[in-house]
Amino acid sequence: MVQRTSPAPRRVRPPRPDAGDPADRGPAGPVSPPRYAPRDARPDPRTLPFPDAPRYRPRQPRRWRLRPRLPRWVKWAALLVVVSLIFRRAVVWVVLAGLSAALHLIGVNVDLPHVKFGWPWQSISAGTTTNVLVGPLVLQKIEGISRPALGTENFNFVFTHTVSKNIGFWPCWYSGTFYAVGKASATVDLNPGPSWWQPSTGNYQLRVLDRPAAGAPGRVAVSMALPLPQLPQSVHDVSVDNTLSKPISTDHSWTYPGFGCGVLIRPQFSQSVLYAQAQTTAFYQATHLASVTKPLISAAEAEAVTMIRDNFIQPTLNALGYTLTQFSIRWVKP
Repeated sequence: MVQRTSPAPRRVRPPRPDAGDPADRGPAGPVSPPRYAPRDARPDPRTLPFPDAPRYRPRQPRRWRLRPRLPRWVKWAALLVVVSLIFRRAVVWVVLAGLSAALHLIGVNVDLPHVKFGWPWQSISAGTTTNVLVGPLVLQKIEGISRPALGTENFNFVFTHTVSKNIGFWPCWYSGTFYAVGKASATVDLNPGPSWWQPSTGNYQLRVLDRPAAGAPGRVAVSMALPLPQLPQSVHDVSVDNTLSKPISTDHSWTYPGFGCGVLIRPQFSQSVLYAQAQTTAFYQATHLASVTKPLISAAEAEAVTMIRDNFIQPTLNALGYTLTQFSIRWVKP
């Protein structure tokens, strides 16, 4: 009796580590890695971080913030508030003027409060008292004024320019009448010298009506005497506006503009020649014509009073705690 034995079990080779998952094998077998890929890609130990990074990191110096960071709009708002407080009188005047113009434009009549325009350095510091002599200080400011040209006056005039150049028995002449506008100013001597301000002359008087007390400013009255404004002293003190000047009429001989007459007469009517004659005529009218000299003197006197009061006397008194209540200038012949 033959005994049948079972065949020996078939040895199965274990898969390689790089063969992949058996479930992912296809009919063609496992997917082999790239030909030139390293089989054991281990990280480079030189690129690994330190086991305790903060321990080996250099310590940074501590920065102390002395003030917190503010937004930009907060800084601009604070700057606007400070400027508005300093120039509050000017700001209030501008706001009221704009509001009044807007209401007038839409036809609404509203009685708004009246605020006088003023700069911070023109305000009076209330409650300040002083025992200094304000007269010499104000006079010192006045003595620093030079001889300004004030009271500019514009006036128009007409002048005629005639040129006659006869060539033997050949008459050549040309005449033109022009309209021009002149401009002149009077010179005001605001500082006649130390002898002019001597107390015995009476040309400068400052009277303190009230002293500053109880938060109220003091009151001062000032009266002065100055030499009369001087009219232009030379032709160069007046000017002619060429843009407004124009010819009115012309007249010439029957031979003009012939060959000889044109060569002789045309250069005599150049712009420089006409301007020189117009300037001479304007200087004569600004010094002799009453219709020009009287308005010129009046304008110079009014402008001098305003300049001395607002730019020299009033600011000086305000800084000392006083206000100017009365001011007058008496004009005398030098």
